[in-house]
Amino acid sequence: MTVDNSASATRLELPPLKLGKLTVDVPVVLAPMAGITNKAYRRLCREYGGGLYVTEMVTSRALVERNKTSFRIISHDDDEKVRSVQLYGVDPKTVGAAVRLLVEEDRADHIDLNFGCPVPKVTRKGGGSALPWKTDLFTAIIKSATEEAARGDIPLTIKMRKGIDEDHLTYLDAGKIARDHGVAAVALHGRTTNQFYSGTADWSAIATLREALPDVPVLGNGDIWSAEDAVRMVRETGVDGVVIGRGCQGRPWLFGDLQAAFEGREDRFTPGLSTVADTFYRHAELLVDYFEDELQALRDIRKHVAWYFKGYQVGGDLRAALATVPSLEVLRELLSQLDSSAPYPGKDAEGPRGRAGTPKRPALPDGWLNSRELDENHRAMISAAELDVSGG
Repeated sequence: MTVDNSASATRLELPPLKLGKLTVDVPVVLAPMAGITNKAYRRLCREYGGGLYVTEMVTSRALVERNKTSFRIISHDDDEKVRSVQLYGVDPKTVGAAVRLLVEEDRADHIDLNFGCPVPKVTRKGGGSALPWKTDLFTAIIKSATEEAARGDIPLTIKMRKGIDEDHLTYLDAGKIARDHGVAAVALHGRTTNQFYSGTADWSAIATLREALPDVPVLGNGDIWSAEDAVRMVRETGVDGVVIGRGCQGRPWLFGDLQAAFEGREDRFTPGLSTVADTFYRHAELLVDYFEDELQALRDIRKHVAWYFKGYQVGGDLRAALATVPSLEVLRELLSQLDSSAPYPGKDAEGPRGRAGTPKRPALPDGWLNSRELDENHRAMISAAELDVSGG
């Protein structure tokens, strides 16, 4: 790594990310986000910059049962260099079966396991960021998944949070277990389950994990809203790459900024309103192709309005109309009403996206925190807890 240590430096040269047999030229990973990181949005992001682009989360049970929606989620464009799939599961046998399917049917070049989801419908069944608390269950899932992935020489990584709360941290134990069972990399979001997305990500925990795992790549996630944030995270923590989630919502060009920064260049994307409108429309068109249903695609694009046009001068009535747009024809007409000469608004268009929420008591199975090992009640619950839907 080449670093300019001057006070004003905003760039560094970071080497490619090595994941087993794979080399990711730009050490940036698109984090799976439900209803967002589908094939349409991944294409937009790739057109601006390089990196590893992961699918929306797909549940192991739904995949094994060959659910139609799940197979659409794991579909990739022909030009996606690395077909990356993220799996969620709570049962070692089901997770192993899902990995086996991906390997035997040649549907992935990289597999990521989700242990970071803080959503109550996931954690109340012992999944997501609640799961690493149960050391035996976590170990069994990692062992099952890595053994199946190894049969096809497919690198497998994990993404996790610090723990359930500050009194129940799991990231160091989980990281070491994952390393010892042959994962190709470990990604850490510097928040606990009870923080959800509130407060500030704890980059010092990411640095601690990096120091504890010198023999496996460690990736950092949390509060990266710009290329400068990514550079600062690498400097402060020593991570091998960064994982981008909410920061890219409505900003597919963020990956171009990150590639420039990690290649030592200072150029950044500063799109005017006309460019944003064109990209928004192209996103909608790609969604039509993805869903093969124009109405469903337009319903999906509505949630992106606030993210794309954050900081830009777009009237309230027009924003409201965009958020209820019924067709591509109407969308084109609405976008034509924007001031095509409006420049990039600077910092007003950057920063956090969406609602961060507030800290909340984690939704957990009864008695979950009493022990780091599964009891008989929890073991029975886990066997029936696999979600049968995908996407988050």
